[in-house]
Amino acid sequence: MSSSDASAQNRAYWDRTSDEYQARNADFIGRAEPRWGMWQIPESELRILDDVEGKDVLELGCGAAQWSILLAGQGARTVGLDNSARQLEHARRLMSEAGVEFPLVHSAAEAVPLGDESFDVVFCDHGAMTFADPNLVVPEVARLLRPRGLFAFSHRTPIDWVCYDEASDTTAERLLADYFGMHRADDEAAHFNLPYGAWIRLFRANGLLVEDLVEVQPPEGASSTYRTKEDTAWARKWPMEQIWKVRKP
Repeated sequence: MSSSDASAQNRAYWDRTSDEYQARNADFIGRAEPRWGMWQIPESELRILDDVEGKDVLELGCGAAQWSILLAGQGARTVGLDNSARQLEHARRLMSEAGVEFPLVHSAAEAVPLGDESFDVVFCDHGAMTFADPNLVVPEVARLLRPRGLFAFSHRTPIDWVCYDEASDTTAERLLADYFGMHRADDEAAHFNLPYGAWIRLFRANGLLVEDLVEVQPPEGASSTYRTKEDTAWARKWPMEQIWKVRKP
């Protein structure tokens, strides 16, 4: 199946499931400060983006734009992009409630209809980097970033990927899938990931340098609307979620 098929597949999936997703996770991801990932670790603790005031920031797969709304409140000039029209309807509602306004772009991340070197920061909290082919998205990010621009995104780890038990929808304490050749998996949606070395080679091939790889360990007693207690216990022992920080020289 091609990447364009994956984009259409995921657009249909998120248009269909957006209402339930936003209702289920509203309180968890709708808090008053930016937080990362499946356990909502505060940005103030992780310091991935740092100061965004006065910067042009693109959220790549913004969903209901909870992140972009908060960054706009910190003085960023934000743009939210999402493949799902229904997700962007939720974004417009939340923007109106927050009293903020910024552009929303309905587009797949594999072909962004925005100009070269338009942004100081491109980021996503899972978002497009989970649901779009990185071999197509990373070159787009490199094109969109200005010199010294930051690309940051959270993602499942390859370790979680190879331990995922599809039958029980849990992460097992044993290897269940091949590591080499990791790229795409399909259920209702298409998901993408790469081995660690392939990520690094992809960044370098597009002129991006790795600054950090944060392997997220949820704090003791952490809860999540995305993962079960058993999954969280697993993630206390092995990295289930990671955040890449790469930069355009």
